[in-house]
Amino acid sequence: MSFLRPIHLSTRLPMVAAGISRPFQSIRYQSTNAYEFILTSTPRPGVGQITLNRPKALNALSTPLMKELNSALSAFEASPEIGAVVLTGSERAFAAGADIKEMKDLTFPEAYGKDFIKLWSDITNISKPIVAAVNGHALGGGCELAMMADILYCGPKANFGQPEIKLGIIPGAGGSQRLTRAVGKSKAMEIVLTGKNFSGAEAEQWGLASKVFETPEACVEGALDTAETIAGYGRLAVKAAKEVVNQAYETSLHEGVKYERRIFHALFATQDQKIGMTAFANKQKPEWKNE
Repeated sequence: MSFLRPIHLSTRLPMVAAGISRPFQSIRYQSTNAYEFILTSTPRPGVGQITLNRPKALNALSTPLMKELNSALSAFEASPEIGAVVLTGSERAFAAGADIKEMKDLTFPEAYGKDFIKLWSDITNISKPIVAAVNGHALGGGCELAMMADILYCGPKANFGQPEIKLGIIPGAGGSQRLTRAVGKSKAMEIVLTGKNFSGAEAEQWGLASKVFETPEACVEGALDTAETIAGYGRLAVKAAKEVVNQAYETSLHEGVKYERRIFHALFATQDQKIGMTAFANKQKPEWKNE
């Protein structure tokens, strides 16, 4: 990641993206690298934040934006200082969909031959936990991006949907697959086949989201709180924990439990296991070495 410099902010970064000023005094560290469509910062110890920043397009996802997102995620992934990442947008829109102008004239040979939107799934290759804070619209590709996060938090007006059927297409970045695994076949069929939207409260009720907050600001702060908590644990155990939970989607219960146990055993070869258990026995705070 490029050089980080301290800056004083009087607004929360997601509100900057929407052009909305909300009083909030803090010291944050913003990257000086010149991203065009995202903002990056380290607002809490061990926490990286990425804010989608195409306000005029309601943060519509495009290939240039997704390349920048992947670049920023890779930088946070490589940084030993970062233990978790928060991904958010503006108060009005997390991401209101894919950029239709980019895809409307594509032909089948172009889309298929170049694996159009394949790079959108690169976020799932990041080993560090990603917490999505969704305010406003998360439609189409925006809904798919939110579902790729490890933990999903919603603001009071979060609005999800897979409206691709209205454009003569279907979800293409995992929407039909992740939604079905999260909410079941019947609800997923209804959402995908009708293009109807659903609220953050419904997302929480159905198990797609973890929590709904009362204000947009509380949603982002809640995501930062959770990310900071995660970043405060040993990196190896956190990486292993994310890996074994994801494995539950890839295999049977019997094989998943066997896989979990193997990773559990492997952690006894780390210094952090000795540090953590010794500190617990001595009623001390562990000082992780991430080794």
